[in-house]
Amino acid sequence: MGLLDTILGRSKPVRPDLDQLFAVPSAALTLQAATGFVPTGLGSVCFAGVEGGTFARIQQDVRELLDADTASGGVPVEFSRDSYGYTWLLARQPAEDTASLVNDLHAVNTLLQDGGFGPQLLCSLVSFRDERERPLALVYLYKRGTFYPFAPLPGGEKRDNELELQVRAALGDDLRVEKDLARWFPVWGAPGL
Repeated sequence: MGLLDTILGRSKPVRPDLDQLFAVPSAALTLQAATGFVPTGLGSVCFAGVEGGTFARIQQDVRELLDADTASGGVPVEFSRDSYGYTWLLARQPAEDTASLVNDLHAVNTLLQDGGFGPQLLCSLVSFRDERERPLALVYLYKRGTFYPFAPLPGGEKRDNELELQVRAALGDDLRVEKDLARWFPVWGAPGL
């Protein structure tokens, strides 16, 4: 960064650090102890779809990699599109195996990034529920290298801001939590949530 960037208030974008995802299994233990939320075994990756053979090949590689365990009872990965045109990949693992779920999400992100499609990656999320069946997601913002909690309320597009702030306080030492609340974007209808 040069002097002109400093004067004009421009900052260098945070370089994505996919290894931050590996902090989620220990954060899940903290989350359970502090709030009662437990992993569901569901996680997803959101990215802007691109037309072309290279992207289709990477998408097929992702499917083959994550579907490798379907012969031994694993659940195939699912692709879907939301109303904004973004592609979602839903991965499943046993609820108690958050580490394997995070490995799957990391593999997807890495394949897309290494294939030159890093700019198309938007976020990854890991889903949780409590004993009252309230949903919660830990969302990893790819371009910011940070996490934030997302807690949708039933019956429309409203969120439980109080719970989100409680989760932020509980996980502040476990995850790099996004400080700018304006970047805590809602992910309404995200697969797995």
